[in-house]
Amino acid sequence: MLRDTVICDDTGETRTHKIFNALDAACYEFDLGKPLWLDATVAEFKRHDKARFNQDNFIESIDFDYLEIHVIEE
Repeated sequence: MLRDTVICDDTGETRTHKIFNALDAACYEFDLGKPLWLDATVAEFKRHDKARFNQDNFIESIDFDYLEIHVIEE
């Protein structure tokens, strides 16, 4: 792992909006373009509450293997 971050969102938004907002915040923090949610990414996220975004998910070139998000709910 090269870099990590934790984003806590306790707003009244829906779970989906919280996930999209957190991903946007992480991409901003790491100076990345927003990744695309491919069908395989969505399916993985639905099964495991985590998703890996690799080069196929990004329009621009990335210099890492993948960006992984994991939802942890209390």
